[in-house]
Amino acid sequence: MNNELYSKLVDLYAGHELPAELEDQMELAAVADGGLNHEITTLRRVVDTLQSLEEPDFTEESYHRILMKLYARGADIQPQAPVSTHFQYNLPLQG
Repeated sequence: MNNELYSKLVDLYAGHELPAELEDQMELAAVADGGLNHEITTLRRVVDTLQSLEEPDFTEESYHRILMKLYARGADIQPQAPVSTHFQYNLPLQG
């Protein structure tokens, strides 16, 4: 395989998504190409570090805070789920 193909597979290599044979081929190609070697080692280290971190809490409050920031910056966002109304009080109808 040529180095152009290897450079396209770096993200799959970093995420441990390639078969073992192809990973071995990439590592052999990286020995000959210093740039490819730097790319696969640093990106794999970053992916491993990110995967080892614990998940952040993403609450409904976080969702609304992010959504309001996007609206304030002019983003035209149409959420798939309807916006929660738990911040709004329902008043009884007088009739």
